Amino acid sequence: MDPTFIETLLLTGKLAVFTTVILIILGLPLAYWLAYSKFRFKPFVEALVSMPMVLPPSVIGYYMLVVYSPRNWFGAWLGETFNLRLAFTFEGVLIASVIFSLPFMVQPLQNGLRSLPDSLREASYTLGKSKMTTFFRVLIPNIKPSIITAVALTFAHSIGEFGIVLMVGGNMPGETRVASIAIYDEVQSLNFSTANQYAFILFAVSLILLTTIYSVNKKHDPWKTI
Repeated sequence: MDPTFIETLLLTGKLAVFTTVILIILGLPLAYWLAYSKFRFKPFVEALVSMPMVLPPSVIGYYMLVVYSPRNWFGAWLGETFNLRLAFTFEGVLIASVIFSLPFMVQPLQNGLRSLPDSLREASYTLGKSKMTTFFRVLIPNIKPSIITAVALTFAHSIGEFGIVLMVGGNMPGETRVASIAIYDEVQSLNFSTANQYAFILFAVSLILLTTIYSVNKKHDPWKTI
């Protein structure tokens, strides 16, 4: 098998895994805050979190390139301080992927937390448990289906990203050329056989993840016993 084919698939998996791990770490506390905070401007924060679901990837990609540019203060600071360049690198694509996949992680977690009765938290506080202990020992174990859904959706979305990867990372083999970009390249080159191999693998992975989500949600459906 072509080493480039394996390299592209491994890079795709690497991007999806890193994106998912980063987002589960960031998404849990953010979802908790969005679920229970009474902050006056919380709807604005929720709108920002959800923006990647409605904005074209090219819009987010463009602004990411502006931020990464050495002509911008942030890009210049990264270059001068750390000799770091984010445009057209895996690290730059990873940051863009985290931002673009954020709502796919946060929204299922937030909905799961909102569905829990307030009495669950109140009972934990009454027993003298701190907010952090309540979060990790009481709330998280009770939203496992939401966590599985969030992780599966984020991973599936990450492996299929195209527009934002192309905008921010270009098409650099071994660095930013993921499977979705490779499919486009192979079709443009009329290599339909290779394009089909990439497409089938992405289709199969997405189907397995979605089947897992529906299976988990069916098992935890509160209406099935009524």
